[in-house]
This record gives sequence, C-alpha cells and structure tokens, in this order.
Amino acid sequence: MSERGGSRRDRIVRRWQAIVSGEAGGVVAPVVRLSLLPLAMIYGFVMSFRRWLYRRGWWRSHPTPIPVISVGNLTVGGTGKTPCVEMMARDLCCQGFRVVILSRGYGSCEGRNDEALVLEENLPDVPHLQGINRRELLQIAVDELESEVALLDDGFQHLRLSRSLDIVLLDASDPWGGGWPLPRGLLREPRGALKDADVVILTRSDQISSQVVAEIRRWIERRVPGCLICEAVHEAVGWQNHKGEIVSLHRWAARPTAAFCGIGNPEAFRASLLRLGVDVKHWRTFPDHHAYTRRDVEELSEWARSLPPEGIVLTTQKDLVKLRIPEIGGRPLWALRVAFRVTEGEVTLRERIRKAVDA
Repeated sequence: MSERGGSRRDRIVRRWQAIVSGEAGGVVAPVVRLSLLPLAMIYGFVMSFRRWLYRRGWWRSHPTPIPVISVGNLTVGGTGKTPCVEMMARDLCCQGFRVVILSRGYGSCEGRNDEALVLEENLPDVPHLQGINRRELLQIAVDELESEVALLDDGFQHLRLSRSLDIVLLDASDPWGGGWPLPRGLLREPRGALKDADVVILTRSDQISSQVVAEIRRWIERRVPGCLICEAVHEAVGWQNHKGEIVSLHRWAARPTAAFCGIGNPEAFRASLLRLGVDVKHWRTFPDHHAYTRRDVEELSEWARSLPPEGIVLTTQKDLVKLRIPEIGGRPLWALRVAFRVTEGEVTLRERIRKAVDA
C-alpha cells in the first residue's frame, strides 16, 4: 500500500503532479488540465522565444575561460543527473583534470541541497560551487581553485553561459513529461529545445521495452540530426548507512522492509527495490528535494514501528544525506547506492567529452 507524507505544500505538489500526469481521476482533474493549457502554451512560447533569441545571437552567452560541459534535462523531476555528473567528474579526475561542479542549488538545506550533499560524500576531492550566478562561480573556480574543466549541473536551460558540450538526459520511461510544458505537463521547455543538444542520454533504458527505446531514438534522430544518442542505466551497487559503510545488495532481501523517498522519480526507486527482491511491506513518498523536519522523523518512526523487530527501513542516498541518522523507529536505516552506467554509446561519449575538454 502506498502511503504519503509531508506538509500541506507537499500534498498540493503531489496533487498537481497526479493531475497533470493523468493519474488523478474524477470530474475535477480533466477541468483543471484543460484550464492549465493556456498557461502551458504561453510558457512554452516564452521559453522557445528565449532560446531562439540566443540562437540568432541577439542574446549572447558569455564565453568561458575553461571548457564547460553541461548536464541537464528537459523535464521537471529526476532523470538521474547526479549519478551522471558523478561519473563524468570521476572519469575526468582519473584523466588528470582539475574538475569543478557548478550548480544552481535548488531545494537547498542549510546552504547545500541534496545533490550537493551526495556529490560531496561520493566525490570529496571535487569542489562543488552553488549559486544563482554561475558565471561568477566559474571565475572563482578558475582564479581560486585553478580548475581546468567545469561540469554545469542542471545547465541545459542556463543559456547565459557558453559550453563546450551540451548533454541532455531523458528518462526513457517518461521522456516528454506528459507532452506539455509547465504547468499542464512536466516539460521545462518544448521538445524543440533538443536541437541545441550535442548528446542525448536515455536514462533508465532498462525499465522499458526495447521497442519504446527505439521509438524515442527515431524521434530524436529525425529532429536532431548529428546528435549522439546514448543509453544508460542506474546500477545498484550496495546499501549504505549514515557512516558510509556499505553492504551487499542481497543483504536485506529476506527482511520485512519499510521504504520511503523524496526524489523526482519515486517509482524508479521502488522498481529497483522490487528487482532486488526486497519485501516492501510499507511504502511512503515525499516531494522531490523534501527538507525533512523533526515532525517528519517522528511520523516516520511511528510508521516504521509497525514492522516486526527484525525489520529495516530503506531509502535513497539523497534522502539519507539529509537525515544523517542511524535508525528510524528502532529499525536500521540504509540507503541504496547507485552508479550511472552507459550501456550504449559509451566509447563515443567519452571521445566527445575528451574532445570538448581538449579544445
């Protein structure tokens, strides 16, 4: 049974998501979807016109002193940018480059959002700068950190900064966010924006049929000729606790479990648990970037106590880095550690990245 938690604002966000996705039924939902269409059309036009101004050169992107690789997406919600940025940063560091990660910092908690906390935990030697003005952050990285390559996290819509390579991630299970721009759908800008992408990576490609993946690839090939199309999966590598200790994936397969998360694509996490053979007795979700409060922890503790004494509580690493606690309701708390793995087009992608940083 699916259970939901969080504040009134959280419930409003979830209700909106259910309505625009078509999950919500009844008489009201279709009326709301229809009423949001004019706003979505206006928003989509504004975003398309903005990008057109940059393409024509009437609005200019600022040149950069070092190569910048942007990793972004087209929709609201989780496409797996954080593991992808981690993979690229790790690879570039292994090649001897001094790498810096630049991000806007949405959903920050005490100055650092969940993506930053995860990256800092997994890449302690790679600086991560957050702020509204990423041009200033880049200059700080060059002047003070002597950075040689910058990874622009969530940078596809950040057109003020030039980039050497534009990588866009699409969640293969829902690449077009319901087909409409915000607020009717989940698109941050219309699909035509992909014309500016150098690389498109279809994430979670293992969670849908090969036929659907092929259809998405054909659409991109027709409309974005010359764009490199890759496929990737989020590969589970182990369970991690608040101390950073890691145990094998099969450790909790036979234990009664309560699982929760506050990420952009909670069903992807749930699907991962089921593939691992986890016996999910209770399930609870929070909105993406949810900032956990003491009340949340108390409610989760009461919820977890319904498990047998040998039960455990599972979550994602993004949630664990914000909670930083060993247990919930007397049951151990563990997070799924995942790695980003490119399954199609990996060699060509690495060549494109190397060419971009050597230019």
